[in-house]
Amino acid sequence: MKRESEWILCPVCGNKTSVKIREDTVLKNYPLYCPKCKWETLIEVKDLQVTIIEGLEARTQS
Repeated sequence: MKRESEWILCPVCGNKTSVKIREDTVLKNYPLYCPKCKWETLIEVKDLQVTIIEGLEARTQS
């Protein structure tokens, strides 16, 4: 059984971060760091949906 997975994109610059999530990944209050723009953003992840809760205005990345 193959699970779908994808890289989390930086909400600031749009580049791939070093974090990969699967469809069953759940994160709460996770400090996502982008090595390219050096910005840290607090996120939540559930069902491959990334929600920004601090750092930029709250929005969902799909």
